[in-house]
Amino acid sequence: MSTAGFNSQNGTGTGQSYANGPSQNPVAVQQLPGVSYGMTHQPTYNPMQAKAPAPPSSGLYPSGPYQPVPPVSSYQPGPPPPSFPAGPGQQLVTRPPLGGPVSHTPPQSASPSPGPRLPPAQGTPPPPAVSSSSYYSHPQQQPPMAPTWQYNSAPPPMAPPTSMGMPPRGPVANHVNPAPSSATPLVPSAPYSTAPPALVSHSTQPPGPGMPPTSLHGYTQRGPAPPITNPMAPHAYQPNRAPYGPPPTGPPPTGPPPAGPPPPGPPTMKPPPAGPPVANATTSPPKADGNMSGNGPQASNSYNHLDNKMAGPPQPVPPQPGPPQPGPPQPGLPQPGLPQPGPPGRHLGHYPSLPPGYQQSPAPHNATSHMHPAIQSATQPYTQGPQPYQQPPGGPGPSQLSPTLAAMSLQSSTPEALRVVNLLQERNLLPSGPIPAPAPCLPQDLQKINCNPEVFRCTLSSIPQTQSLLNKAKMPLGLLLHPFKDLLQLPVVTSSTIVRCRSCRTYINPFVSFLDQRRWKCNLCCRVNDVPEEFMYNPVSRSYGEPHKRPEVQNATIEFIAPSEYMLRPPQPAVYLFLLDVSHNAVETGYLNVFCQSMLDNINALPGDSRTKVGFITFDSTIHFYNLQEGLSQPQMLIVSDIDDIFLPTPDSLLVNLNECKELVQDLLKSLPTLFEKTMETQSALGSALQAAFKLLSPTGGRMSVFQTQLPNLGAGALQSREDPNQRASAKDIQHLSPATDFYKKLALDCSGQQVAVDLFLLSAQYCDLASLGCISRYSAGSVYYFPSYHHQHNPAQVERFQKDLKRYLTRKIGFEAVMRIRCTKGLSIHTFHGNFFVRSTDLLSLPNVNPDAGFAVQMSIEENLDDMQVVSFQAALLYTSSKGERRIRVHTLCLPVVSSLSDIFAGADVQAITGLLACMAVDRSMTASLSDARDAMTNAAIDSLTSYRQAVLTIQQPGLLAPACLRLFPLLILALLKQKAFRTGTSTRLDDRVFAMSQLKYQPLAYAMLMIHPALYRVDDLTDEGALNISERTIPQPRVQQLSVEKLSREGAFLMDAGTVLYLWIGRNCNPTFLSQVLGVPNYTAVPDNLYLLPELDTAESQRTRAFIGWLRDQRPFFPSLHVIRDESQLKANFMQNMIEDRTESALSYYEFLLHLQQQISK
Repeated sequence: MSTAGFNSQNGTGTGQSYANGPSQNPVAVQQLPGVSYGMTHQPTYNPMQAKAPAPPSSGLYPSGPYQPVPPVSSYQPGPPPPSFPAGPGQQLVTRPPLGGPVSHTPPQSASPSPGPRLPPAQGTPPPPAVSSSSYYSHPQQQPPMAPTWQYNSAPPPMAPPTSMGMPPRGPVANHVNPAPSSATPLVPSAPYSTAPPALVSHSTQPPGPGMPPTSLHGYTQRGPAPPITNPMAPHAYQPNRAPYGPPPTGPPPTGPPPAGPPPPGPPTMKPPPAGPPVANATTSPPKADGNMSGNGPQASNSYNHLDNKMAGPPQPVPPQPGPPQPGPPQPGLPQPGLPQPGPPGRHLGHYPSLPPGYQQSPAPHNATSHMHPAIQSATQPYTQGPQPYQQPPGGPGPSQLSPTLAAMSLQSSTPEALRVVNLLQERNLLPSGPIPAPAPCLPQDLQKINCNPEVFRCTLSSIPQTQSLLNKAKMPLGLLLHPFKDLLQLPVVTSSTIVRCRSCRTYINPFVSFLDQRRWKCNLCCRVNDVPEEFMYNPVSRSYGEPHKRPEVQNATIEFIAPSEYMLRPPQPAVYLFLLDVSHNAVETGYLNVFCQSMLDNINALPGDSRTKVGFITFDSTIHFYNLQEGLSQPQMLIVSDIDDIFLPTPDSLLVNLNECKELVQDLLKSLPTLFEKTMETQSALGSALQAAFKLLSPTGGRMSVFQTQLPNLGAGALQSREDPNQRASAKDIQHLSPATDFYKKLALDCSGQQVAVDLFLLSAQYCDLASLGCISRYSAGSVYYFPSYHHQHNPAQVERFQKDLKRYLTRKIGFEAVMRIRCTKGLSIHTFHGNFFVRSTDLLSLPNVNPDAGFAVQMSIEENLDDMQVVSFQAALLYTSSKGERRIRVHTLCLPVVSSLSDIFAGADVQAITGLLACMAVDRSMTASLSDARDAMTNAAIDSLTSYRQAVLTIQQPGLLAPACLRLFPLLILALLKQKAFRTGTSTRLDDRVFAMSQLKYQPLAYAMLMIHPALYRVDDLTDEGALNISERTIPQPRVQQLSVEKLSREGAFLMDAGTVLYLWIGRNCNPTFLSQVLGVPNYTAVPDNLYLLPELDTAESQRTRAFIGWLRDQRPFFPSLHVIRDESQLKANFMQNMIEDRTESALSYYEFLLHLQQQISK
């Protein structure tokens, strides 16, 4: 078994070789005595020999005590001896391989199941084998229980969890003081290895599948959203309005409030402060103290330095031997940790007449309820818009709060999330509408202002007190972020002083505590800080002396316009460089015409200002530069044929100011398609073109957009085909998922150091080795767009998709020279990152470009017991330069409760977030170990979580495969992952298609990734207006989501499948003739064209309903899914049927057979 685990490195600045995969936080892997890190084997219960260890791959952590996560699961039956990494000769336990025969009848313990009839015995595949794969970083020994893994880094030695019935040991650092849980105190035990996902129907619903969530958990039901009870002031957010400025100087204002904000000054150059070394700046930067190892010079925007600088000179603070103890209540002052009453008849936290820039609901609720069900389920915000939390003077004492907070305990009554479901008996588990993210069990006032799950969500909405408790729950702990998401309303604040904790540098947020008007306590490290004088003034109400009403303390998502302290060089301009493949193959596809026309159409919509620069490079076997200097009558083409020693022929005129040279740029775009139309050059020197582009962009930074149509076969970075088409359907492990060369990764890291991101558009009908080429985008925080079989005549659907995606790409907002840091409450630690980025230090992600369509994920562990805390917080801060040259900081803060019982942990499990995080982990496992390891580990995830639930939560043992309602969809989603293009076996899958699917799972925000994992199926030949949405005077039908099984199809109907990046409209052979004529415009089934990808615009109610529904689905995502109308004879029917994940195939189990396999393993 390979010891290469899920924590392969994405490149850190600590002198390691470039590694492949997410990054590991060294702080989180400090070895403790007797605790093994990584997915190491346990010395006991090893009856079967595991696979031989794979050789360690370059760039991973060395083996030994600091091994982060070898992919193995460990099963520990005996008493808990100390845990050490397994020695070389130790045997590992494996579950039966995924493949041996599965029983057609449930085990004796199973109750009779009304499930589907099973296929004949001779056709049944062998039972899936469960291997020793594991996602856990360091399993711990445990008394005899079911097989387990551990997801998270090893905890330090832990004290026994204290009963929640005992008084807390110390003060709470937040507004909330959750009520004691009635759970029985847990006995101390060795940390149990963990396993995966849980499903989230975590709304308190009446029993029965498919019921819409009630408002108890604060989620909007589908359909038009109810009006907010106390709406904020009726101002629409104005994107272009100036933010509120800093307060007036001098004493508190006595006259009328200031008329408006002072204009912000231009960014200034600041020398680097003293302190730890900062990366070298790029163009004539102030001298810096150090270089990043192995990356060349680094750009100069770094949180590390700025944190130190912003800390300022040390100031005396009260002695704090531990968490600050609250003093006696002071009359007239807000009390820390207590919700305070607001004026009668109003919700807590409304500040009067909220100006436009300060309305924080990330999206209007009526807009959210109009989202695609699958996306809405992943992004559904709370019923009430985030409402500011207020701490007015006075308020009840702690004793008066306990009845209110007692309702927080999930133990007071069995919630819907813990309703026991027998998966073998209940077949119709798929809800008709969206599954909301579970609402954290917080007081209502905190719930209203918590960060929206569209932006920030956790796999567990209730955080375990200890790592031991987390290990017993066997579910992964992690965060999923969409930090730069397009928000309809975003509070923007201009202030010369951004208030942050002097110790941990957390930005002030709604979950801090104000001890009085002059002091606030950090909710992450509990340090008491002084309130700056400027913060006493509230720019919203133009009042003085109420710091708790400032917008920073009323909004969980907020954006600051940063002062000069946050700049180590002047903000860079928007710079766009386009690299275009013009070989014979590229010209044949016809993409160049589409690109040039789209650029001409959108050239005035490129984000930027008067400083915006553009440039173009074309390449085949030589590199072609274009002199676009102002004053020329036409563009000049400069050809460099020495691709082994590339140079810039005229460095000053290749990147030009767009406003000054727009006519020359337009002339070039008009002439490019004809310039190469007769070329016979078949070679591609992509590597040399990238080197030239890097030299051109290095002085400023910017965005490089690469369009490639074939395997690069000349010069630096040349590649050879590694795909054997005959092995595409092999059931053996898939080869060549890792890059063939480190050329593209090294170049990407050099680009990242100079604030250059590379986006790759791959338009090809042949193998292009995306596993190697994709590294150029992955490590430079770019994105990959893949258009297989692109051809302007033979594949018009791909052409339409390319046009729409390119327009979005050219015109969407963009952030330059960005860095992102995620902080969490003391006791928690982040140890692995997923997404496209470079890790500059242990917790700082370098993002040369950040775009609104990029998602990220992180894994966490619990290093110190949280038994003296009742809530924890997470904060993501993104520092970036806008396309207008402003330095900005976007801050998101999430607050979650801490619980002490396993049932509370299960009740708060977010099954979609767990599935998304497991998918990221499985992609890394596929690359560092093998695809079969990843598949086995995902299967074990379902087994272990349901085993933990059965053994540790269920009080009455019953026959059958039992799951809590919140996890009822977890086995289905795991099976969907196993059949997803990234992980499937036994089905012919092109290598580039598989690699692209893997990159999408790691890069896409959760809402979009879930559709790619589990598509949505609708019957559309009988659409009605019943339950329809009304959006912009359009009526949008809302058909019920169907199960992904052929038995749900009908030859008399038409069915639409939404698979995220593609839509399939399947027409039954006996489809209603009315639908055919009124929607497709054809008289009968045989007249349906073979390659129909556009619905005709007919003036019929049926046509309008169908087109409105498909248009509404497309509007829910930033990319454009192409539509394919298919019949039984269509070539694409196989693609449609492969998404029927509940059905059995030659190489994969049906959903029912998969459930029987899980039950067989759990019953062992």
